[in-house]
Amino acid sequence: MAQTIGNPLSWLAGAALGAGREAAEAHDGLSGNETAPPAVRALTGNDLRAALRKGLADFAALRSDVIFLVAIYPVIGLVLTLVAFQGARLEIVFPLAGGFILLGPVVATGLYEMSRQRESGAQVGWGAAFDVMRTRVIVPVIVLGAALLALFLAWLYAAHLIHALTLGADMPETASAFLREVLTTGAGWAMIVLGMGVGLGFAAVVLATSLVAFPMLVDRRAGVVTAVLTSLAVARKSPAVVARWGLIVGVAMFLGALPLFLGLTLVLPVLGHATWHLYRAAVPAG
Repeated sequence: MAQTIGNPLSWLAGAALGAGREAAEAHDGLSGNETAPPAVRALTGNDLRAALRKGLADFAALRSDVIFLVAIYPVIGLVLTLVAFQGARLEIVFPLAGGFILLGPVVATGLYEMSRQRESGAQVGWGAAFDVMRTRVIVPVIVLGAALLALFLAWLYAAHLIHALTLGADMPETASAFLREVLTTGAGWAMIVLGMGVGLGFAAVVLATSLVAFPMLVDRRAGVVTAVLTSLAVARKSPAVVARWGLIVGVAMFLGALPLFLGLTLVLPVLGHATWHLYRAAVPAG
């Protein structure tokens, strides 16, 4: 059958309809169709262990695909650190390395989708991670991810201010001189203690607001507000268990970042898959 080229008006009408559908999908993803957060279950230590065990199982089943998917994450972290060194901004190198994990939930979005599909019995490859690119999922993920990025930048600015308040605005000429000043002076230790306290506050905010929010956006038409409120409800319901999970994530990410961020290619996928299963334990199926 011969194909014909439509007239400009029909082409514009089709494009407008397509754009309208995309806009409607984006609005649906942002607002969701749930009028209130679902009831959440109390988490236990057994849930943490089960989530980690299932996360390891997902990683074992998908390891080559997952490593390929997350390899860019440590590369970005290493590049950002090198930029900080080259720009003589030594005071933000360690906050940069530590605070970079604040963006982990965004990077792991594809891992949640892979775990979701494997859970349903589907054959999963690396391409499954890109299924989250559908409009109703990716738009709210981007919006919530932008909020985490803003927190990350705010943390870097706070780290700069803490350095200026404790050690002053002038920077030592070498990295060794900077480390000596930090580790052998009272002002340096004050910076460490104050920085750790403020950093813990930022981490707690990210943990409470995003623990189940991103998996929920992948799993159901919840909307950004409902997903964040559900995550906060989980944190309120099980504060001690959520704090333990945050400690596990923080220690694992720190150890993974030590060898030039390379360990994150193993740590991040396990934690990402485990987060999906923790979401399943905390939030009943919709």
